[in-house]
Amino acid sequence: MRILVVCTGNICRSPMGEVVLRERLAAAGIDAVVDSVGVSAEEHGNPIDSRAARVLREAGYPVPRRSARKVTPEDLEESDLVLAMTVGHARQLKRLADSHGVDHAKIHLWREYDESSDLDYAPHGAFGAGGALTSGGTSGRGYSDFYSSDGDWDVPDPWYGGQDGFYDTLAAVENGADGILQVILDRQRR
Repeated sequence: MRILVVCTGNICRSPMGEVVLRERLAAAGIDAVVDSVGVSAEEHGNPIDSRAARVLREAGYPVPRRSARKVTPEDLEESDLVLAMTVGHARQLKRLADSHGVDHAKIHLWREYDESSDLDYAPHGAFGAGGALTSGGTSGRGYSDFYSSDGDWDVPDPWYGGQDGFYDTLAAVENGADGILQVILDRQRR
């Protein structure tokens, strides 16, 4: 199984999601490759944000030695599950998938898996039947900018705040990772 976690620049949310999810899956004995990318190239080559690294380290997670990179059509094609941190990211991914003939049913919102979210897991992806973005809208919440994290369906963007925001982001990432693990385990039991 190949899982791709996506945020804006690939230095905060998606690397945190990559690490936490990889650890959860490994602890459950699930063989999976987990990677992360951004929808923007603005942070290309940069390491994980030092504040994100600090929060991961404090919580007992390994801090990856990696460089940020932008998502490619090949990333989408080779992944079984693509997890967008925000609605805006999901929309960017759908445009890329559609323009390269990649099935966008594999695109999900991270918060679909978070029990504290008001979203439900959508088996056919965020844009498929029953998905939060099926109609292309989000109940008028104003998600046109992939930099924004102003909605209930987004993992909060800690970039513009202080260190405390990274703890909030880690909590959302951990909640989502727990839900992702549960869905994968449920599928394996069938």
